[in-house]
Formats: sequence, C-alpha cells, structure tokens
Amino acid sequence: MKKTQFILLVAFAIGFVTLGFAQKRPHGVVPIRNGFGIEGGITQFDIITDNFVTEKGDGWLFGASATVDIPHKWYNMSYIIQLSENTIGVSARAPLLSTNEFVDYKIFTAQIALKAHVKIIKSFLTLDIGPMLQYNSELEIKDDKQKAYIISNYDSLQAEDIAKISQINFNGTAGLSAGYSHFRLKAQYIYGFTNMLNKLNKNDLNVGSNNKKFKGNQSMMVFTLMITF
Repeated sequence: MKKTQFILLVAFAIGFVTLGFAQKRPHGVVPIRNGFGIEGGITQFDIITDNFVTEKGDGWLFGASATVDIPHKWYNMSYIIQLSENTIGVSARAPLLSTNEFVDYKIFTAQIALKAHVKIIKSFLTLDIGPMLQYNSELEIKDDKQKAYIISNYDSLQAEDIAKISQINFNGTAGLSAGYSHFRLKAQYIYGFTNMLNKLNKNDLNVGSNNKKFKGNQSMMVFTLMITF
C-alpha cells in the first residue's frame, strides 16, 4: 500500500476543511453555526460483479467532519474524510483441487465526501446524501499461501492476478443520522459509480476461455457513532 499517498490525501482534506470552516460567519439575524465531529465504527464491504463469486467482509472506519449548521434552511452541509480497512472474500480453489473456498483480501480506503443533511426532524434526524471521491489500495491477500489459487469461473487466473484494481474511484453515499446534543448514530451506504475492476482489463491476464470484461462496483455499509464539538 502506498502510505505516502494516503498521508497526502489526509493532509489535503484536513487543510481544505480547516480553511472552509475555521470562522463563524453570521447570516442575517440567524447565525450559522460551525461544528467539528469525529466518528468510528464498523463496515461491511463487497464488490458487485459478475466476474467473481464474492463474500462480504467486515472492517472498521474512522472519520472526521466539519459541519455548517444552517438553522433557517431545510438542510445542513458538511465535508467529511473517512479512513477504513475492509475485507472481502473471493471464491477460488487450490491448484489440482476442485473444492472452492474463499480467499480473503484486505483493502484500505481514504474517502472525501461533501454531504447535504436533509432535516427530517429538525437536526435530530437527517437524511445524508452526497458525492464521494475515494483513493483505495490494491487488494492484499491475507494468506500468502493462497496466492496461486485459481479464481472460480476461470481456468488459470490466479488469486494474486486480480490484486491490481483501480485505485481512484467516484462514489455516491446515502444514509441516516440521528442524535441529540453531542452524540449521533449514523448509518450510510456507499455505492461505487466507477468500475473498480477496470484496471484489470488493461493488464495482460491469463483468463483462458473466459474473456468477459472485468466490471465491478463497490458496495459498502457503514455504522458509526459520532461525537460532535
């Protein structure tokens, strides 16, 4: 994983958020209130694809947000940065064997999102929607002994061959958040609009008789607790 790129992305996001929300600015007689929050929780990750047989995997997420609370509007706005580690299983078989099992992969993501928080019950319950830019690592096999496993639906495509997926992706996110005072519970669904497996089409992979183009979209559920300041 290219940790330097993650660090640069985090630094850029924090700087961008700080510049955008460092000062309180009045708006007419009703002040706009700025806030900051941190959140952490669990994830469930998958790639929706016809190329592989996948199994959803669990993970964790940590995030920070800067929010503009606009009392006289039907929505609030926020910038969010999220870092997470996720897992996913892909069905494969050991060489010379016919029994399939799931090869577990790890994937790291860094996400920046701009969200609108539609007020369902004032600010106590909101519908959260918005676009998201994501940088993710390549797929990392957790057990090196499984690198030579043959991916299901293929004659010779190995588990290590599908690791180099696309690392810049564009997502959409939607969810609900509920809370009072400084605590909020959040649930969000993240869907990848871009083809996460597109980079595999550019590699010279040994796919045998299965020449179907690689195509897959990220699917990610996130459940977190947020503390706001």
